[in-house]
Amino acid sequence: MARPITLFTGQWADLPFDEVCRLASEWGYDGLEIACWGDHFEVDRALAEPDYIDRKREQLAKYNLKVFAISNHLVGQAVCDHPIDERHQDILPADIWGDGDAEGVRRRAAERIKDTARAAARLGVKTVVGFTGSSIWHTVAMFPPVPPAMIERGYQDFADRWNPILDVFDEVGVRFAHEVHPSEIAYDYWTTRRTLEAIGDRPAFGLNWDPSHFVWQDLDPVNFILEFKDRIYHVDCKDAKVRTGDGRRGRLSSHLPWADLRRGWDFVSTGHGDVPWEDCFRALNAIGYDGPISIEWEDAGMDRLLGAPEALQFVRKLAFDAPTSAFDAAFSRS
Repeated sequence: MARPITLFTGQWADLPFDEVCRLASEWGYDGLEIACWGDHFEVDRALAEPDYIDRKREQLAKYNLKVFAISNHLVGQAVCDHPIDERHQDILPADIWGDGDAEGVRRRAAERIKDTARAAARLGVKTVVGFTGSSIWHTVAMFPPVPPAMIERGYQDFADRWNPILDVFDEVGVRFAHEVHPSEIAYDYWTTRRTLEAIGDRPAFGLNWDPSHFVWQDLDPVNFILEFKDRIYHVDCKDAKVRTGDGRRGRLSSHLPWADLRRGWDFVSTGHGDVPWEDCFRALNAIGYDGPISIEWEDAGMDRLLGAPEALQFVRKLAFDAPTSAFDAAFSRS
């Protein structure tokens, strides 16, 4: 059976949830990866209001859509982050930000992620996608010199904060799919290995594979699938275009805004960048991934009402199922 193709609603949260459902249905999406911001899915209300989940299900059913995952990247970011500053205030719910005291923000964010697992279970969803934040990302340039003990403390801080969260995920039968991403505790191959080791490789914590974050770091998204085949819990399709090579545009992008052509790379609509999509889908087939393929549409240089339906058609052509038998089986009489 073909894997469902869903639309991640995070970049659409300025629109009412009903409008996003209507658009996704008209374009031909099978379902949604619902973001826990805007009015799309409000975790506190999902737990407090007896009919909230039923009303969400009715909205989805009205447009013949299903939900396979919910995502709470924004709150998850604050669980481990250092520093906590005005960037977080801008993306967090007011009750999580509170008075802005950094440790208070982290603790409230952790409790909300626990509640996200509980809400997902009520919705009948088995996967929560998100970020973890990181207390050591700001040291990535390694200057001033970073003592190894400081890095060790960063991974211990992650384990100390996330193990109690994952206990709740285990209790309610939901898994967390961390999006490997710069600014997180796991942002490339080796940091992903170290992150999994920090929590004892517990099954509650897996990965959301999004290749757009690999290509501009010169990482191979195909080998990542094969290396972490037992931890790919969810798939987001987002693309990136690298434009380095002129001696001016670098990988770090010079603090320039999205879509500024002086940047060394940019997120682009799926199919318009450098991700080797066919090889990626063949790798997903090879590991037996049968979950949703979620299109995360980000392209500051393209209208989203054009990009989202176009990306769906691009992915539908490539996200083919693995064959049920080898082609050369027809050659043998046995």
